[in-house]
Order: sequence, then C-alpha cells, then structure tokens
Amino acid sequence: MFAGHAEEMGGPEAAVTFAAELRLFLKPGHRGGVVRVACDLTSSLGHLVESLGVPLTEIGRLVVSGERVTPGYRPDGGDVVDVGAVPRPQRLPSAQFVLDVHLGTLARRLRLAGVDCAYANDLDDDALIELANTERRVLLTQDRGLLRRRKLWLGAYVRGAHPDAQLTDVLDRFAPPLAPWTRCTSCDGLLSPARKADVAPVLQPGTRRTYQAFSRCQSCGRVYWRGAHSKQLEAVIESALRTVRAASPATSN
Repeated sequence: MFAGHAEEMGGPEAAVTFAAELRLFLKPGHRGGVVRVACDLTSSLGHLVESLGVPLTEIGRLVVSGERVTPGYRPDGGDVVDVGAVPRPQRLPSAQFVLDVHLGTLARRLRLAGVDCAYANDLDDDALIELANTERRVLLTQDRGLLRRRKLWLGAYVRGAHPDAQLTDVLDRFAPPLAPWTRCTSCDGLLSPARKADVAPVLQPGTRRTYQAFSRCQSCGRVYWRGAHSKQLEAVIESALRTVRAASPATSN
C-alpha cells in the first residue's frame, strides 16, 4: 500500500518539503510549502515522493529529521523529510542521450552542438527504454510516467516549452562536452570533410558556385555546408557553449 495524503487518511503523518526546483511536479495546492502525508509504515520514501508527482530521476539528497537516507527508507509518523533536487551538473559515465518523439527539434540542436543523441519519431515507450538501457543513454522526456518506469536505467525531465529553453536546461544539467559542427543533425552520424568535386553531383548550381567547404555524414551521406542559415545556427552554438561554460566549474567541486 502506498502512503496516502494526510487529508485522505488518518494515522501517523510525515511532513515533506520539496526543493523549489521540484515544486512544478506537485499539485498546485502542495506547491506553497510543507506537504503532510499519511504513512502506512510499509511504503518507501521513494514511493511516497512519486505518489506526490515527482519522478525519482529528479531528486537529489533525501534528509529525514537531519539524517540523510535512501529512497528505500520507510517514513514514520513525525518524520520531517526534505527532498532535494538532483545536483547540477549531473555527472554521467558517458554523455549519450536518447530523446522521445516529442523532442525532435531539441535532438537536432544537441546534434548541432556535437552531442550524441539518438532520436526517431516512431519509437514507442518500450523501444525508448530498451535503447536507453542497451546503449546506456540517458532518456530525455517530458513524460513523467515514462520516467517512473522501473525498467529505465536513467532518465531526465526536460524543462521548457520551447527548444531554446529545453537546450539550455539539458546543457545546464549535464554540461556534456561539445563539438559543434561534427554530427549529422539528421541521423547523429559523424561528419568528415568532403572534397567539393566529390559532392558536386548532389549540389544545386547556386550552391556549387557560392560555397567551397563541405562535409559529409559518414553514416547517411548527407552533405553539409555553411549556408544562408549559418548565422542562426552559430547563435545556437554560441549559446550552448556559454551554458556549458557556466555549468562546468561545478564539476570540479
């Protein structure tokens, strides 16, 4: 039996306080301060936190009455629980990601910055989890239910309604190493320099006349050059670099 909200059950209660960064996951009535929760003495603290709407992928330190505990701790009446947010930047064994079907623009922007991102617009939840687990990729999503799936090895909630904010959030959280202009935004393959003579057959006449430097995806063969939209793309990359530079000093602490 999961722990229930105090207003729904009698018996012993715990007082739970969430870090400000986590309150967006709570019901509006619980965002103002302490949440009082009834304890059944069998459910774990992790279950309690998730029952209030916060995925465990988003939590950091758990403290009960001044003592640090694990998500497996079983709350008791009178406990005072502090739930912290996951620390930033979050250290990863390898900065590789897989994005759900709703984050295609974010995937392209991460690839533009040189971040390894798997993405396909036809992957269902089970396929996303299998890919994340098999290749040890962090699953990025705005689906809280997906983050609560027990089979998932590691995931992260993406904050922001627009790609610019989403990109900033992911880079601020993980501070992955960036290598701009090195990945195919279409398939995630690595790019390599290409001779103009070799790619000329696939270029439009105006492109052949105007541009001299090209690269080609080693996986899908797509050809790239710094075209009319390069200023806009350079702005995306500059913003990404600034975000990672701002987040990176904390990695040495």
